[in-house]
Amino acid sequence: MAWNEPGGGNNDKDPWGNNNRGGNQGPPDLDEALKQLMDKLNGMFGGKKSNGTGGGNNVSGPGAGGFFGLLFLVVIAILGFKSVYTIDEQERGVVLSVGKYDRTLEPGLRFVIPFIEVVTPVNVTNVRNAELKELMLTQDENVVEVAMNVQYRVVDPVSFSLRVEDPEQSLLHAAESALRHEVGSTDMDPILTSGRSVLAANVRDRLQDYMRNYQTGIEVDKVNIKDATAPQQVKAAFDDVQSAKLDKERYVNEAEAYANTIVPEARGKAQRMLEEANAYKEQVIAQAEGEADRFVKLHAEYRKAPKVTRERLYLDSISKVYGNASKVLVDVEGGNNMMYLPLDKIMENQRGSRSADGTTGDADISGIADRVVEELRQRQANRVREGR
Repeated sequence: MAWNEPGGGNNDKDPWGNNNRGGNQGPPDLDEALKQLMDKLNGMFGGKKSNGTGGGNNVSGPGAGGFFGLLFLVVIAILGFKSVYTIDEQERGVVLSVGKYDRTLEPGLRFVIPFIEVVTPVNVTNVRNAELKELMLTQDENVVEVAMNVQYRVVDPVSFSLRVEDPEQSLLHAAESALRHEVGSTDMDPILTSGRSVLAANVRDRLQDYMRNYQTGIEVDKVNIKDATAPQQVKAAFDDVQSAKLDKERYVNEAEAYANTIVPEARGKAQRMLEEANAYKEQVIAQAEGEADRFVKLHAEYRKAPKVTRERLYLDSISKVYGNASKVLVDVEGGNNMMYLPLDKIMENQRGSRSADGTTGDADISGIADRVVEELRQRQANRVREGR
């Protein structure tokens, strides 16, 4: 007969033999297992053990005990799960214990007390950006539109999380304040042209002072002035003014370049003229002194031999004159014809007797003069004979 058929004792017919501990052992009954667990828990917390009897109104029965035990296990599991917190390598964890700062967690697996300690992770390595674009008044009462970018990092996670309610919004307000202060202390031209780097550096220093005074835990890495232009309403007129200023600067630069070229050249020419004048002065003085000395020496020789000296001076003069002429015409006294002396031909005949350096020496000139004089004498003698 089957074990679940009517009649007979169920304990004897139970195939698992739960009530027959001496017989074959089968899988335990779930209700029995929960009952045993609840008995142990009740014993730990001072409760009464269930006796397994009574009706369904007994709250200490195996059903109620199993429910509370399961609930307790779930609570324990949730508490254990929430007590382990993972901090990323780029973050730091600010721990508040009952609303008060307790400690800062480093990267890794960390233990916290659930529902008592609250962890706020803060990224301390990421470089954050803040953008700002505003119309501002310059020192010379002009309006410019400035676009700025701020790059910053969190260096103190505790101050960043607890000191200021919204540190990033405070950064934007402080950046606008610092920018207005620096733009209001600067003329428009440097802001629009070459003064942007100086403006960015001044804004960065002032903004960092604000962040330090506010205790935000923020460090400003860099400030970039992305753009600085005139407002759109006056941009056309402003562009005309800027173009005129650029033309002015270009003309000034061209004039300076021309002056830098002409002035040194003029100074060089003036210095050369001075040097040439000084050289000519020295030359004239030296020549005059040489002529005077020569005249003194010639006068002494003339007093010793006047005739010879006179003849020599005459020949030297003729040599100088004939040396610069290729043809000579001589008017003969008492005749109607003029004698022609082909000095160019005579010079060609004397080329072989020139000095080694290619110039005509004093001996050559003297020889030519002697030949000219001899030719004149012969022609004079011929005319005299013909007249007789």
